[in-house]
Amino acid sequence: MFSKIKIFGHPVHPMLIAYPIAAYTGTLVGYSVYAATGGTFWLNLAIALNVVGVGMAVVAAVPGFIDWAFGIPRGTGAKKDGIKHGLLNSAALVLFAITLGVYASHWNGPATSATAGVVLAAIGWLCTLAAGWYGWMLVQGWHVGVDLHESQVRSEPVLQEARARKAS
Repeated sequence: MFSKIKIFGHPVHPMLIAYPIAAYTGTLVGYSVYAATGGTFWLNLAIALNVVGVGMAVVAAVPGFIDWAFGIPRGTGAKKDGIKHGLLNSAALVLFAITLGVYASHWNGPATSATAGVVLAAIGWLCTLAAGWYGWMLVQGWHVGVDLHESQVRSEPVLQEARARKAS
């Protein structure tokens, strides 16, 4: 259960996920402050971070999907947790993409309301938080993307089972 997309032996997906998480968080903060103050700086910041978040989420999803599809054995709990992780991240991506579609045309002028931005970004951010929990389960619980020493592999029954499946 190792990552298939690596740079110098390090899995790419975990390196990329910080960008959409930070951008999604900034998007939510930007829309929230815009709702409270009406300052167009905050609206523009939210829109810009929304673009970055959506773009980087797509970039991070590619190696994540490849790792899930080709690096995690079928029938394991890791495969199921990976599905949940991917679906929650996809839901967040769709919500932030909708938010971007609603507000992108307001770059040069104030939006009539920040309500949709705050609500959609908040729900998207919560989906991202839940997806992160499953992502951490993949790393911490299932050791996806973690290079273990042979002694560690021998002490993990799930990994022994995965190796046996791979060998057959």
